[in-house]
Amino acid sequence: MKHNSTAREQSLHPSTSGSLPLKPTAPEQTTAELDERIMLALIAAGDKKAIDVVLLDLREVASFTDYFVITSGNNERQVQAISDGVVETLKKAGTAAARVEGHKTAEWILLDYGDFIVHIFNEKARKFYDLERLWRESKRVELPAESSSVANSSLRNES
Repeated sequence: MKHNSTAREQSLHPSTSGSLPLKPTAPEQTTAELDERIMLALIAAGDKKAIDVVLLDLREVASFTDYFVITSGNNERQVQAISDGVVETLKKAGTAAARVEGHKTAEWILLDYGDFIVHIFNEKARKFYDLERLWRESKRVELPAESSSVANSSLRNES
């Protein structure tokens, strides 16, 4: 993450600027511009009833990946099922994960696909690690309200 002290960054820290934090910026990208593999990951997570799916565009703030998919499950089994669904779906599409971490404990499962990383949390771990806050300088990508069904139908129509 880049650590240049900008006026925006200073305004996020009231103790240094004396002003209130800025509201998060509106989404600046839509799913229509996304790589098909990311769409498949979103669909697979949605098929397993993933909770609060968020997509962050990190291209301007990180050099190790382009996107984070962040989501949650209600319990250990659901977190693992979401992970398994994403891994299987992408593997069938010809993309294997470079690395999978945390599957056994299912507190925070990380699926590394190089240019995007899928983070699947249980609710407690998601609140604790708060990646959305940590990466607040990234752009949030707007997802359709019914992301799995909309994305699913649009991908099927392309076939």
